[in-house]
Amino acid sequence: MRTLKVQDVMTRDVTAVREDTPYKEIVSRLVNSEVSGLPVLSPTGVVVGVVSEGDLLFNEGSAGKHERWHDVLHPTEARKADARVARDLMSKPAVTIAPNTPVRKAAALLARYSYKRLPVVDAVGKLVGIVSRRDVLGAFLRADEDIAGEVKHEVLLRTMSIDPAEVDVDVTDGVVMLSGRLERKSHVTVVESLTHAVDGVVDVVNNLTFEIDDESLRLVDPVDGTQLRDLW
Repeated sequence: MRTLKVQDVMTRDVTAVREDTPYKEIVSRLVNSEVSGLPVLSPTGVVVGVVSEGDLLFNEGSAGKHERWHDVLHPTEARKADARVARDLMSKPAVTIAPNTPVRKAAALLARYSYKRLPVVDAVGKLVGIVSRRDVLGAFLRADEDIAGEVKHEVLLRTMSIDPAEVDVDVTDGVVMLSGRLERKSHVTVVESLTHAVDGVVDVVNNLTFEIDDESLRLVDPVDGTQLRDLW
């Protein structure tokens, strides 16, 4: 079953700055790119940090004032108050993500850190793209017919070896309704779980029934009636 990856939705044409990029140039690139943060790259192209609007505003807001309260600042704040180039303005280390990360995990990471976007890096840490909240959310706006097709062909046929004709798959606004009768109860459980994992699925209404409750069957010793092992 194919899972949508970060590399499928990320933006590849990325605006970035170097460690020695001056303050005003960073502001210019942010404004022209219409983003709220830029990756900061080492001379070899490795992502070493991110400079955001917040980092720049802290510097601007403290200009001319930090002589009076510089000594009470946290070392990181003091560095940013004095900063003139990206290496001193940036937040580090950068939280990054790999291209082959599932989109669902990217969504969880963005939510956990309250970030708007994450730099996408290769195995050696070099920048290959940017994935934003909008990119991730767009992945869940799949057409209902595309979702239904994946449930039928990837979940039922390819993964479970179940004839799609045995199951009615109706999708409305991302909500999948499953109806039909399968041989085993365990299959009903697995099909529901796999359907939940399909990109774009908002919820699953499971109306599937079964012929055999293989989840509760046990192999019993015919002599003394003791349980030997699970049948399934």
